[in-house]
Amino acid sequence: MRRRVAGALLAALLAGGCAPAPPVLDWSEAEREAIAALSPLPPPPADPTNAWADSPEAAALGRRLFFDNGLSPDGRFACATCHVPEAGFSDGRPRAQGRVTLRRHVPSLWNVGHQRWFTWDGGDDTLWGQAATPIENPEEMAADRRFVVRHVASEPELRDAYEALFGDLPPVDGEDVSAAFANLLKCLAAFERTLLSGESPFDRFARGLRGGSREDLAALSLPAQRGLRIFLGPGRCVLCHHGPLFSDREFHDTRVPPLGGGAPEDPGRWEGLQRLQAEPEFRSFGPHSDAPDGERARLSRAVLREGRAWGEFRTPGLRNVALSPPYMHQGQLESLEAVVRYYSTLEGANPLGHHQETLLVPADLDEQQQADLVAFLEALTGDPP
Repeated sequence: MRRRVAGALLAALLAGGCAPAPPVLDWSEAEREAIAALSPLPPPPADPTNAWADSPEAAALGRRLFFDNGLSPDGRFACATCHVPEAGFSDGRPRAQGRVTLRRHVPSLWNVGHQRWFTWDGGDDTLWGQAATPIENPEEMAADRRFVVRHVASEPELRDAYEALFGDLPPVDGEDVSAAFANLLKCLAAFERTLLSGESPFDRFARGLRGGSREDLAALSLPAQRGLRIFLGPGRCVLCHHGPLFSDREFHDTRVPPLGGGAPEDPGRWEGLQRLQAEPEFRSFGPHSDAPDGERARLSRAVLREGRAWGEFRTPGLRNVALSPPYMHQGQLESLEAVVRYYSTLEGANPLGHHQETLLVPADLDEQQQADLVAFLEALTGDPP
């Protein structure tokens, strides 16, 4: 009887707002400022190269195209075949599986509208232009622009949606087919810009530190709070994974050995810069861009292809990172635990090549610190959109 009364009293106290304060580490002012710089995630920046980037109608058409196997001639592939929603818009494999096994891991599309370079090597400087490569690559979807436009023209609902936005579809054997294809790519990009991770436990905790509710402060467990402190400090993670996207949006050589071992053979950013400048059709400065003389176009024209870019790969954002294992550009590391362990020890890292990644040094974290850091990374998973 006494236990029931005591339980009732405790429940009443909790309901009345007398619950004890959630456990929160003692954060310095500098740490609080660093945490505030990581949250919340704002909307994606504008994309002047795509006049339909934020059109709901374009995004609706893009969503239908994203899941449409009819974009491949044999009906086997859609964008969603490799970018699987249930696998964090990746595919769960170390390397992408198209008509053959490709050489790189499928990058997640979460928050892709925040990036300024696309794919692992940054060979595309527009989100809409990136979509052209897998569609027309014979090892992936194996279509071409005429086939895609013909498919849209043959499906009344797709055709009506296209013509409501852009006017009449051109003949597939005419000169304007590339412009129509670019319009469809821009719809795909408009949909992909809506793939935004929701509010995460970390975001709620960051709001709590800014004066939010007790419930906000309770959103991040003590292990995850300790992991956040490691992320900002001894782990050195924030040097490359900073800002609300948790990415510097640049390229680095992390010295992770290739899948299967041996010497690295993938040129990474070096190859991407060559492709960026040699294939301008769907680039920011190309004929189908809506801002061919804009800031992004000027940057792409001016970027230098330097030797240090060999073997560098784009820094992925870390929001929803727990949803899309394995990790790195070939899926070399099967879990977040393996990623944290690698950066802690650099065990097996490739020897330094002709340039040095000066930010990359072993973090030397003990097992508890590694576990705490993983707990923090898992707390970056947002609510489903």
